[in-house]
Amino acid sequence: MWQQPPTHQTKVLVVDDSWTYLTFVASLLTGNGYNVITAIDGDEAIEKTMLERPDCLVLDVVLPRQNGFQVCRKLKQMDAVRHIPIIMVSSKNTPLDRHWGMQQGADIYLEKPFTEGDLLASVRSLTTKP
Repeated sequence: MWQQPPTHQTKVLVVDDSWTYLTFVASLLTGNGYNVITAIDGDEAIEKTMLERPDCLVLDVVLPRQNGFQVCRKLKQMDAVRHIPIIMVSSKNTPLDRHWGMQQGADIYLEKPFTEGDLLASVRSLTTKP
């Protein structure tokens, strides 16, 4: 699904240990004008967030080393990066999972499988400056 590209090169960190989802999301965002960087586990997600300072994270919940809930909570406790919005994505889709994700600091919680339109709209809503 093509949408109007962002007005500047918005940087999005995509974190998922599934090669299928990682490449799907990265390709979708790149094809819509976003600068995409990737990570495959929780430790790498924190490291790249600190180093790259992305405009937004698309963060899976089920990850090796540190899960997405832990990563989200840690990032939201760090003054330097707490302002960066986080979209949590997961096949864990119970109301409790959604509630827990939002409690950790996620701005949006999307259930897998999500539509291209839902992901693009979520990223755009969190990265578009008024």
